[in-house]
Amino acid sequence: MNPEQRIYELMQLLERANHEYYVLDAPTMADFEYDMLLRELEDLEQAYPHFASPLSPTKRVGGKALDHFEKVEHLVPLESLQDVFSEDEVAEFDEKLRQSVPNAIYSVEPKVDGLSVALEYIDGRFVSGATRGDGRIGEDVTENLKTIRSIPMTLENAPHRLIVRGEVFMPRTVFERLNAEREQQGQALFANPRNAAAGSLRQLDPTVAAQRKLDILIFNLQYAEGVEFSTHAQTLEYLNERKFKVIPYFRCENLHEVIDKIRQIGKARYDYAFDIDGAVVKLNSLSNRNVLGSTAKFPRWACAYKYPPEIKETVLQDIVVQVGRTGVLTPKAVVSPVRLAGTTVTNATLHNQDFITDKDIRIGDTVKIRKAGEIIPEILEVVKEKRQIDSQPYHLPSACPVCGAKVVRDEDGAALRCTGAQCPAQLSRNIAHFVSRNAMDIEGLGDAIVEQLIANEKIQSPSDIYYLTIDDLKSLWKSGEKAAKKLLSAIEASKDNDLSKLIFALGIRQVGEKAAKVLAKTFGTMDALCNASVQELTEIRDIGAITAENIVAWFTDPQAKQMIERFRQAGVNFESRITQEDSRFNGMTFVLTGALSLFTREEATEKIESFGGKVSGSVSKKTTYVVAGENAGSKLKKANELGITVLSEENFLKMLA
Repeated sequence: MNPEQRIYELMQLLERANHEYYVLDAPTMADFEYDMLLRELEDLEQAYPHFASPLSPTKRVGGKALDHFEKVEHLVPLESLQDVFSEDEVAEFDEKLRQSVPNAIYSVEPKVDGLSVALEYIDGRFVSGATRGDGRIGEDVTENLKTIRSIPMTLENAPHRLIVRGEVFMPRTVFERLNAEREQQGQALFANPRNAAAGSLRQLDPTVAAQRKLDILIFNLQYAEGVEFSTHAQTLEYLNERKFKVIPYFRCENLHEVIDKIRQIGKARYDYAFDIDGAVVKLNSLSNRNVLGSTAKFPRWACAYKYPPEIKETVLQDIVVQVGRTGVLTPKAVVSPVRLAGTTVTNATLHNQDFITDKDIRIGDTVKIRKAGEIIPEILEVVKEKRQIDSQPYHLPSACPVCGAKVVRDEDGAALRCTGAQCPAQLSRNIAHFVSRNAMDIEGLGDAIVEQLIANEKIQSPSDIYYLTIDDLKSLWKSGEKAAKKLLSAIEASKDNDLSKLIFALGIRQVGEKAAKVLAKTFGTMDALCNASVQELTEIRDIGAITAENIVAWFTDPQAKQMIERFRQAGVNFESRITQEDSRFNGMTFVLTGALSLFTREEATEKIESFGGKVSGSVSKKTTYVVAGENAGSKLKKANELGITVLSEENFLKMLA
């Protein structure tokens, strides 16, 4: 078998396995066999790139990052539905519709709470996919949709042009795992699976979307060239035969059956693998749909019944304060167990002190609770008439419950934050930042090694890194002493970094790489920076009052002072070596856009800044030059509109020469 035939055969085998696993939920191929076939396909595509297909299963891990999303006009508008909130309103919808269609038969389907998209196929090949947008104009998210394994890349016996509509969603299990990971990393949590799915599908980097493991259910045939159907049910069966993952649907001949099916879906809503926020009632006859048509807002032949959120009372037994990896104090309510939205709830979010104060929440109160977005339990209100006489208002502590350091309120929000430079709750995050490439750049200190060192109590502060020994490290790798020596060499080399890298590595709030370079160049030594006043700091360009206060507060904290002294004793460089002999870009602002091929964005930024220039993320009237690589998008367009000089990479290199 020649390479082209084998590549085609492997694609067919793997796509069939994807369909069995992600659509039918009945895999016949073992994971190991799948991985081996996928690797064989990857090897063949690398050896014979002219035979590789853009629809290959190897492309489902994400392709090249985009600069922006292109706008797409839908051939058939993606209409929204009229919402109804009671069974009486469903009856009114039915009565009005039967005036035109006396023998109406309906299809009732669960309403997936996700992001609506249109998928287009030409001659059985997936060519594009777009978000709903305003129903008429959406965004091209083709590359992200390719990462959804339940979307078939090729169809058998398909018309020349086929367009289907579906709802992209994040399965509950994936959502829970994603939020657990984000919480561990100190990132903001997604409120519900819908928000997570929408955020994932609109990532400019398709590899991020691939990691989120999105799924889709197809619920409508938008267009099928040369193929005719009489009912909605026929279209769904047609799509099912072409291996689409189709929404479950139920045929109902009268209002009684419709109401009964809405109730059944409501009772089973938490048994689905995906979130639903209602049930959709659609007229089955396609010819009658055409007769009824649409209003300016929605079709007359369908409605969406929205289920009311489940609300129950329980007792708030205690308030526990947790310290996240970013130092934010998060209050959590401990409540008497209550069954809510399909699960037993024992905790609820309290967000922050402002939330507690506004709702006057106190320990011992009877509260009304629900699941926000059907996922995260939250307190709606206090049942004041059931409050205990001796209850007291609740206030978050003024000292960190983990390390005892002072707690301050964020100047730009309601969060309270621990200021401890060596707070154990923030340790793994602080060290991950400290050793990162743009900070102290200590290669070999990955997350897994750091976690082991923390668990073994070998490091309790970033400064402890410089006191590690071979005995502390050699048991962490199979190669033992060899790997330990390599890491110790990297640690030793980092001592010679410029002061700017150390300043950035400290993780002072609002002090990024640029500010760290400015501070290092201005003060020259760590000691001078440690003793700087707010007034001295605010006199520096790019250092505002809030940043200056954060810097002074950090360096006056006892934990920070101890850490700085240990860095000094370890021999870490405390002096700036930043020199600017060439200031050709002084006062100039550059914007980088598109895919740069001659250097990375980091390299270009470093060059510009070394010559006194500034790099911005957006184009404005203050922009001096825009450096445009391949596939430059909206930034290039705006630069042209504003009459700003656009440089090719070659012209930019000439300016650097």
